[in-house]
Amino acid sequence: MRHRQLPQDLRERVRRFVQYKWLATRGVDEESILRALPTDLRRDIQRHLCLDLVRRVPFFSQMDDQLLDAICERLVSCLSTQGTYIVREGDPVTEMLFIIRGRLESSTTNGGRTGFFNSITLRPGDFCGEELLAWALLPKTTQNLPSSTRTVRALVEVEAFALRAEDLKFVANQFRRLHSKKLQHTFRFYSHHWRTWAACFIQAAWRRYKKRIMARNLSMRESFSFADDDDHADDEDETEQEDEESSTKSNSSQAKQHLGVTILASRFAKNTRRGAQKVKDVEMLKLQKPEEPDFSIEPDDY
Repeated sequence: MRHRQLPQDLRERVRRFVQYKWLATRGVDEESILRALPTDLRRDIQRHLCLDLVRRVPFFSQMDDQLLDAICERLVSCLSTQGTYIVREGDPVTEMLFIIRGRLESSTTNGGRTGFFNSITLRPGDFCGEELLAWALLPKTTQNLPSSTRTVRALVEVEAFALRAEDLKFVANQFRRLHSKKLQHTFRFYSHHWRTWAACFIQAAWRRYKKRIMARNLSMRESFSFADDDDHADDEDETEQEDEESSTKSNSSQAKQHLGVTILASRFAKNTRRGAQKVKDVEMLKLQKPEEPDFSIEPDDY
């Protein structure tokens, strides 16, 4: 590192990663040992290490044992030190990550939209990189990987298993034959992207409701104001009939009072409209609705 003239902060990050990797593996290259084993033995070991973790994911828990074995075979160990960015919002998603130990922070700004921020903590048994699921399950996907909707950062040292995009695509192609509407609902329920979109949708409905209530109250108050104006006009007529001699003075006084009431009512209505306009201006943060995964049977599946 000194030969490459790396800055001190990068050197410290490299040292922390090497130290954590040694503590996690005790200096043993497990991947090399697994690759040297027979296929059947390697499959059994991977199943023992990964099956329980994979089954914690509700989406994968619907699969049969054969597909679960296929997933376990393709999972690779992944280590991350504190402060490491797994993926940043807008970057291509290259893998799904299943957490074994540690905690990750998953946050989004909805593409940099001002005033929007959502953050959750991922713990052992959770997963990230769910954008790959929709990409892999769509019948006509492009070669371009999906963009991440969230920024994922390690809060502490994290040990996880990674399922790369090409391996997930293979499993998804097999899984699409097991079409099920229940699986579509399961995917949406446990997807953080779908949950964030649903929260924004509920907020928008609540704001529309508040706007309707405010507009209704404004209409009622304005009608009361007009009724008061009519009462003042009737009082003026009665006063003129009872005392014609003081009509000039009385009319002047009533006119001033009427003018004052009108001004106050006008100001009140203006302020109420301004409040209603503020509620109208607070639009829903238009988080793009996630794509629906496709579990339908294709013609060539028969």
